[in-house]
Amino acid sequence: METIQKIALVITIIGALNWGLIALFDLDLVATLFGEMTMLSRIVYGLVGICGLVNIGILFSHIDQ
Repeated sequence: METIQKIALVITIIGALNWGLIALFDLDLVATLFGEMTMLSRIVYGLVGICGLVNIGILFSHIDQ
């Protein structure tokens, strides 16, 4: 499970960097690479969201220990 958590963390960080680019430069890198709300870009956004949920689980699992 540790490998999945690390992959989820990396994908979440990439998503956060994309949001930073949107805020600072009005540049949506996902939309630039895959198109504005195409099926592929929706999959990428969904994957980032799922990875964020995995990271929430990681946060709470460390609190209990």
